[in-house]
Order: sequence, then structure tokens, then C-alpha cells
Amino acid sequence: MKRSLPADIRCSLPEAAVPLLDRVVEAADREEASVYLVGGPVRDWLMGRAIRDIDLLVESDTLDGAARIAEAAASKNVQVTRHDRFATVTLQQGDALVELATSRSESYAHDGALPSVTPARIEDDLLRRDFSVNALALPLSKAAWNRHPGIVAVEDGERDLAEGQLRVLSPVSFRDDPTRALRAARLAPRLGFSVTRGTHSALREGLRVGAFGRVSGERLRRELVKIFEDAAIGLDPSLSFRLLDSWHVLGALEPGLELPRESVLALRRLGRVIEEPPWAVTRFRPWLAGFALWLTPLSPGLRRRALRRLAVRGEASRRIASMAVHRDAQLKALAAARGRGAVDALLGELKDEELHALYAWSTPACRRRIHRYCTEDRGKRIPVTGQDLVGLGLKGQIVGRALKRVRAAFLDGEVTDRDGALVLAGEVGRRRARPSTRKVRRVSQAKAPLQPPSLSAKETQKSQ
Repeated sequence: MKRSLPADIRCSLPEAAVPLLDRVVEAADREEASVYLVGGPVRDWLMGRAIRDIDLLVESDTLDGAARIAEAAASKNVQVTRHDRFATVTLQQGDALVELATSRSESYAHDGALPSVTPARIEDDLLRRDFSVNALALPLSKAAWNRHPGIVAVEDGERDLAEGQLRVLSPVSFRDDPTRALRAARLAPRLGFSVTRGTHSALREGLRVGAFGRVSGERLRRELVKIFEDAAIGLDPSLSFRLLDSWHVLGALEPGLELPRESVLALRRLGRVIEEPPWAVTRFRPWLAGFALWLTPLSPGLRRRALRRLAVRGEASRRIASMAVHRDAQLKALAAARGRGAVDALLGELKDEELHALYAWSTPACRRRIHRYCTEDRGKRIPVTGQDLVGLGLKGQIVGRALKRVRAAFLDGEVTDRDGALVLAGEVGRRRARPSTRKVRRVSQAKAPLQPPSLSAKETQKSQ
């Protein structure tokens, strides 16, 4: 696993972030400050993986060390965001993002609480981290290199990396921060690592003392959301949830919460389409589909309690609940749909999260229909507009109905051009108008005053 330190690590970094990182290192050299690449980026580099995030550590005697370097590296094109409580700073330039933190130690007022921080040496900072394979640092600035000419590691982090195992650095690690269990469930399957016996023991201790109950729903949700974000780089979400279920973590989040058996395959399918999208998506939030796949088989009451516990509120909560309520009817209608127009009418109102969830739930035949709709039919435009139909004399709701009928006919090949579409729209308008006319006629007849029967000519003469 060990390799000689390269003169330039930039080839493994996101291309857009290289200029920003250069500015930070140059500022550190001017200030004679020690700056390190730290944590997951070092782990990924040692494993030969591309570095996704840039996390830097500034070794300092005061908590404003990261802020000083950030200010020295800032320019009019660089946005600086300070988080003084945690001694961290974010630098952003375009799509590039660099996180700077001051080396620190942490203490917790109680299990699951947010930490209080004080300045510390880099070795102490590494010891506060979640797993030994993340307690690694790579010197970048001259001062850092002079002090540590190579990888900085604590608690045999390099050995654990070589052996492919995930190990916490303290037996009370999960008591201090229970969300580390959710991180372990992401990292272990994504990296292909096993979890050590000591880590399992520490997790059981955290469960025993009820540490998870003291963590806010927002923090728990953010960690679960990352499971679906990591699917884009190869994580199978079902593996993470299976680990959390087998570790009894899900039940610790909310009594009765579990991973239903029927959700496993659907989550696996969702992971595949997130990693290799079969169709173009916009503003897609994978976790919404993922939560729906996970929670739908549960009872409505438990589903509501789980969403409240994970602080899923408002529009997101309503959409997840709606996917659960309408799933069976949508799957049945999709299987029974005849023609591309019928499929379009069913799927046209759904957003990408609903489409992904439905795809993951569906049979192979229905998945092919969803795929064809998303890749071929969704973007098609019919040869007429609403204004064209208004020009035919159509009004109100009839315009929308006619457009839907024309779209279905266009996708099914019944009409192919503007003239045919206008003819069909006109027919729809006339059919919609006839029932209304007949109804009015019946009503007028019913309200007409009764007349005496007319007499024939002969009867008239007799009466005279």
C-alpha cells in the first residue's frame, strides 16, 4: 500500500480545484504555515482512487489558523465562508471547493452532542477522527513537509488500509458521535472493507446506552442522504441499509424501523441507475426515491414516524408519502397501458424521483416502457400548440383535452403532421361539444310549458 510521495499530487485532484489549491498552498508558504491534505482524500490517493473532495488541515496554536490562511488565499473570485464554531472555512471558486480546518481536539458535553473544540497538534487532530483509515495526512506546504516528510498516520491507519479493515479509534467512538455508524455502513461496502470486532463492540456499547436517541433528525438524515449520493461512485445502497439493519441501528433510530425484504432489490436497482443514468435527469434528488423505496412497505404509521424522526418535512415528506400511496395503482396501470400514448399519459406528470422509484419497483417489461418513455417520448413535441387550437375555436378545458389526445395519437403514430393534428383536435372539440348541446336541449324541453294536444281539421269542424 505504501508508495513514494509524488512531487505533485495534482493529477489525482479534481481539475477545477487545482488552481484554488495552489493559491492555498502558496499562501501557507508565505505565512510559513503547515498545511496538510487530510482524511478521505489521502485514503483514496493511497488506494489509487481519484480524489473527490479536498479537505485541508492547518496546524496552528490558535483556532483561527484556517481563517488566516483562507484570507491570505482569497481574491475577488474566491468566496470565503467561515464556520467559527468548528474552526473551519470553505473556499469556493466556480465549481471548485476547498475545505480548511484548524487542527483541533474535541470534547462532548454528552453522548451524541456536537463537539467543543480547542487547538491541538496534527497528531491529536487525527486521533479525534472516525476511523483509522481516515486518520491520515499528507504534507503540502513547505513547513508541513519539513516537519513531517511523508504520510502522517496514527493508530496503524496505513496497516488497516493495507488490510482493508474499518476500525474506530476509541471504544466510546459511537457514544461520542453515533452518526459514525452510518458512515461505517457507507464506507465498508464502498471500499470493500470489513469492520473489525472492536468496532462492532464499540457500536454495541453505543446502542446499549441509547446514544442514537440523542442525535438530531437533521444529522441522521444528512448521513442517510449520503448513501444515495455515494451510489454515483459505485455504492450499492441496499448493502448499506442491510448493514444498518443487521447492526440494529435502524431500530435505534425509531422503534420498529427496519429494512423490508422487498426493498432490497429495489434499492439495488436504484443504485445502478444512479451510477449509470439510463436517461437524462434534471434537479434529481436520489434520496427522495431511495427513502420511498425503503419506507413504502412499512405501515403508514411507522412511515410517518420515521419521516418525522429523520426531519423529513414539507414537500419532501408529501412526495415520499404520495409515492407510497400510489405505487400499486401506478404499477398496475403501467402494466395495462396499451400504446406509447397511454404510457406517456400515465408517466407525463411524474418527476424524476417518482420515475426512478417506479423503475426500481417495476417488472422488466414495465422498466422497458419507462426507459423508452424517458429516452424517446418524454422530449417529443407535438406539431400543434394550444394557440393553434384556440384558433380552431376551442376554449377552456377542451384545449387541454384536445392537446392530450393529439399527443397520444402523435406518439402512437396516428397523426404525423400539423394538418392531421388539427383535424383530430377539431374532432375532439366537436365530440366534447355535442353532449353539452344535447343536455341543454333536454333541459329546454323539460322546462317548456305543457300545451293541449292539437285537434285535427275534422275534429275542429265537429266541434264547431
